[in-house]
Amino acid sequence: MKDNQVIGTMLEHRSIRKYSRRKPSDAVVKKIFRAGQQAPFAAQNYSVLLSRNRARNPFNAPLLFTVCVDSHKFELIMAARKWEIATNDLKLLLFGLQDAAYMAENMVVAAESLGLGSCFLGMAMLQADRIAKEYDLPERVFPFVQLAMGYPAENPAPRPRYPLEFSLFEDKYPALTPGMVAKAMKVMDDGYLAQDYYLKLKGKIPLTGGRRETFNYGNYSWTEHICRKWGQWFPDPKVLLKQLEGRGFHITEARRKKR
Repeated sequence: MKDNQVIGTMLEHRSIRKYSRRKPSDAVVKKIFRAGQQAPFAAQNYSVLLSRNRARNPFNAPLLFTVCVDSHKFELIMAARKWEIATNDLKLLLFGLQDAAYMAENMVVAAESLGLGSCFLGMAMLQADRIAKEYDLPERVFPFVQLAMGYPAENPAPRPRYPLEFSLFEDKYPALTPGMVAKAMKVMDDGYLAQDYYLKLKGKIPLTGGRRETFNYGNYSWTEHICRKWGQWFPDPKVLLKQLEGRGFHITEARRKKR
C-alpha cells in the first residue's frame, strides 16, 4: 500500500531540539494553529499561548506554544446562557485533556508538513503555577503541554516504536509472554543505542533510593530510562494535585461553589 503525503509526514516524525535562525511567518503560525483547531473535540476546551522570545524559549526555539485546558472560557459561555457547570472537575479535566492533546498533535503534523520541526515538553503540567504567572492566566486554565517549534537545524532519525504485535490487539487483550516483552524491549533499546540517543543528550537519569549504578552510555537505553522515570519521579500525587488546585481544578473533593 502506497503511503500518501500525510502518512509520510507522520511516519517521519522526530523531536527537534536545534533550530535555525529563520523565523516562521505570521501566516505559517496561523496556518499551524488553524490546523490544530480542526482536530476532533469534546467541547473545544482548550486555549493556546504563544511565546516568540527565543532567548527564553527552550532550545532557543523561535516559537513556544503552551496548550492549555481552558474551562474559564467555556464557563463564560455557560454564564451567558444562565448555566453553571455541574460536572465534576475530574470528568471535565479528562475531556479537556483530550481536547488539548488532539490540538497539540494536529499542530505538530501541520508544522512538519510545512517544513518545521517541534519537540513536546511534557513538564508544563508540573509548572502550572509558574506558567500561569508568566502569562497572567485566569483561574480554571491549566497548562498541559508545551511545543517548541521552528525550522530544524538538525536531521535526526525517527525514534523507534514498539512492534505492532505489542501494541495493536484485535478482539481481545492477549497474555503478554516474557518473550513478547523481551522482543519489544530489544526493539526499543537497540534502536536508541544505534542512534546514540542518550549519549548525545547526556540524558541518563540519576538513580535514587540506594540503587547502584550499573549502566553506562554503551548499554543505557530507552527501557532503563523509562523505568527510572516512572520508578522514581513524583510518586506522591499531591505534587500534581497542588498544581491543579492552584489553577482552580479540585479533583479530590466536591466542586467549590465560590472560587
